Amino acid sequence: MTTPAQAPLRVTVWNENRHENYPDSLTAQLYPTGMHGAIAEGLTEMLGEAVEVRTATLDEPEHGLPQSVVDATDVLLWWGHEAHPEVDDAVVDRIYDAVLGGMGIIVLHSGHYSKIFKKLMGTSCSLRWRNDGDREVVWTVDPTHPIAAGVPDPLVIEAQEMYGEFFDIPTPDELIFISSFTGGEVFRSGATWTRGHGRVFYFSPGDQEYPVYHHAGIRRVLANGVQWAAPTRRGPAIDATFHERGWFDSAL
Repeated sequence: MTTPAQAPLRVTVWNENRHENYPDSLTAQLYPTGMHGAIAEGLTEMLGEAVEVRTATLDEPEHGLPQSVVDATDVLLWWGHEAHPEVDDAVVDRIYDAVLGGMGIIVLHSGHYSKIFKKLMGTSCSLRWRNDGDREVVWTVDPTHPIAAGVPDPLVIEAQEMYGEFFDIPTPDELIFISSFTGGEVFRSGATWTRGHGRVFYFSPGDQEYPVYHHAGIRRVLANGVQWAAPTRRGPAIDATFHERGWFDSAL
């Protein structure tokens, strides 16, 4: 078992990178370097030399996440939307094992329906949605949490896809943000869990048709999230550790 260095944090921003490549893509206009590029830029802007950021996309070999990259990642950010079924199960298992062993993961927006988030949550992770360019107001409900530090309260996004309850997730360990929308809907938009030794943060604002990842308040949330999710250890998952030490066998 190894303990990672405190800094710089090694961050990988993963994006399926499909909307950016459609003809006359609005997403490409909003995000000339891709959504992953904008997210990576925001982390570097907010955290400077405290982070070392790389990006990865779906169509790269092994989705840009071979074992060597996963092993060299302290915190993984995940954005996916329409290509969830295309993500290879072997890569999902690799990430899942890494989270149990201590890697942090931040799941963004429609990544709620990704294979990795559903595997970590053990539920359908379904929700209600409507894309009418609603005004989203993100309310901080736990101002003492490190992820909320320096975040405007409320954080206002002038146009965004609506996500609404019921959101089929396990009860969060910590609920940090709740969003309200023009249509009156509310949503648990920022929540955390622990899985094994790894920390999980879900944050919903960030649809591909709006410039959300250029928003200074959103960038602050993600920067705080990366620091919060940083591992305190990296190694095998808990059950593997028990087997290695013979605890299970000796108990039989």
